[in-house]
Amino acid sequence: MLENNLMLVLALIGILGSMAQWLSWWLKLPSILFLLLLGLVLGKPVLGWVNPDTLFGDLLFPFVSLAVSVILFEGALTLNFKQIKGLESVVRRMVTVGMGVTWVTISVGAHFLIDLNWAMSFLFGSLVVVTGPTVIVPMLRILNLNKKLSNVLRWEGIVIDPLGALLAVLVFNFIMASQQGGAGWLVVIQSFFWIMAVGAIIGAVSGSLLGLILRRHWLPDYLHNVFVLTLVFITFAASHTLAHESGLLAVTVMGMWLANSKNTPIEDILHFKESLTILLISGLFILLAARVDVSHLLDLGWSALVLFLVVQFVARPLKVWVSTVGSDLTWQEKVTLSWIAPRGIVAAAVSALFALRLEQEGVPGASLMVSLTFMVIIGTVVFQSATAGWVSRKLGVANPESKGVFIIGSNVVAVTVAEALQQQGFEPMVSDSHWRFIQEARMKGIKTYYGNPVSEHADHNLDFIGVGKMLGLSMNNDLNVLAASRYKTEFGVANTFVLPIEEKSKNGEKHSVSKQGRARMLFGKDETYAKLASLIAQGAQVKATMLTESFGIDEYLAKHGKNAIPLFAISPNGKQLKVVTGLRSLEDIKSDWKVMSLIRNNEEAKGND
Repeated sequence: MLENNLMLVLALIGILGSMAQWLSWWLKLPSILFLLLLGLVLGKPVLGWVNPDTLFGDLLFPFVSLAVSVILFEGALTLNFKQIKGLESVVRRMVTVGMGVTWVTISVGAHFLIDLNWAMSFLFGSLVVVTGPTVIVPMLRILNLNKKLSNVLRWEGIVIDPLGALLAVLVFNFIMASQQGGAGWLVVIQSFFWIMAVGAIIGAVSGSLLGLILRRHWLPDYLHNVFVLTLVFITFAASHTLAHESGLLAVTVMGMWLANSKNTPIEDILHFKESLTILLISGLFILLAARVDVSHLLDLGWSALVLFLVVQFVARPLKVWVSTVGSDLTWQEKVTLSWIAPRGIVAAAVSALFALRLEQEGVPGASLMVSLTFMVIIGTVVFQSATAGWVSRKLGVANPESKGVFIIGSNVVAVTVAEALQQQGFEPMVSDSHWRFIQEARMKGIKTYYGNPVSEHADHNLDFIGVGKMLGLSMNNDLNVLAASRYKTEFGVANTFVLPIEEKSKNGEKHSVSKQGRARMLFGKDETYAKLASLIAQGAQVKATMLTESFGIDEYLAKHGKNAIPLFAISPNGKQLKVVTGLRSLEDIKSDWKVMSLIRNNEEAKGND
């Protein structure tokens, strides 16, 4: 049977999780939405094919804990203090005072609406104060909010995960102490400070050690990712062993320590951890959703829905209002912050773990913890995924559509292309280290960056809000390839393009940069920088022609023949820019599209120019 075949179930979860991630990318919705749905269908609520407790037994929660530690470490690696300059107090209040406001509000709501006793109500409140990077980061990719809001939400999501888990541990320890009949307050407080101290110290020591190893190059590059992953596991396990539930804090401190260490190379580690995190999130959400008992929620009826409304429309706005008093955030930005707070994997994992232990102790209401927590997770993810985009656009806090084009080089070809794109309503930005070339571009009204596009200064100062593509048009082929390797993580391989300098010679392979990391080839395999520069010097111009039903792409190509080099195609609404990479890339171009081509001076472009 499927439910007893661990190998087949793991393979099924991997395949379906990958499909869910692809579907979320295609539909522009958070992947957690589809992962939760898959878990509910495959697990106890519907088909019953996946029973995590039977399949994994006692290994389920150690596996979940280690996976969550990797997710938190990867998120903490992105927490550089420079990113929240001017907003430090907002983030600090959101993860301290704001978290307390959320906790009390939800706890009171759970007590009066669900009729839980006060102890279990405060435990439930502590479980759902967290947002988390597993849901915030995918949502931010889709919503495309301004940099200020994105940084606040991302920092809140990552920092509040371990702090929320510690709050839950504090409440849980108090409940367990009261069950044992002792005067537990002193024990609980001592335990809490011991957890904080152990997690912070071990995390800082591990981060310092790893930073030293990376800066001194004591490890070969091919061992970096494996060693870091192993050290994350060791840090989590050692901290957890010394102080129960301190592991999450330790790996978060470790990641933040590395992110803010000077001259520590963490880029390759980030890329590896990001891929690993996607895999772990896919599996964890499916497995934990498969354990949910929907019948408990159905028994609660309208009370569960009203509790969700309290979480969404009372607790979150109160938290944001308290945390942003005196800040420079606009009311539109505050409303957006109040709207977005989806719950994630830490809430699911910790609730499942605590519920199991409390059920073993016979604590009343323990069986409701997982169902109520998943109700909040599913409710916030579904509701906010469906509405946050519309809200952010109406309030004007979403970035403009990606009509920007980042161009490497400010030579004659780059400036000609940039000027033509600008005339069609796009927003090119050329970059070059030669002031004379930059000056010429500025005189034509083109946005510029004077400097090396792959420098550390560029990393810290270039603003890519609204930019969706990179074109490598520099006269230095190695720079084009290096820039493509750097910016393919920013724009994706599908939106990163390079124009060869000249045709390959017979022994050209040994004189060029490795193909690894190269982007897509611009304008077709036979087009080179030397060829385009020569044509422009002879008077060739970039012209845009509108296609019609009677004058389609085939007629256009037949008319101009070799006298035109197609460069771009623009959608009828003027928002989509399709970069030509050969004649095959023009096959799906229909009427009402514009085709931009470099036309030789002996050819006049006809049609609707």
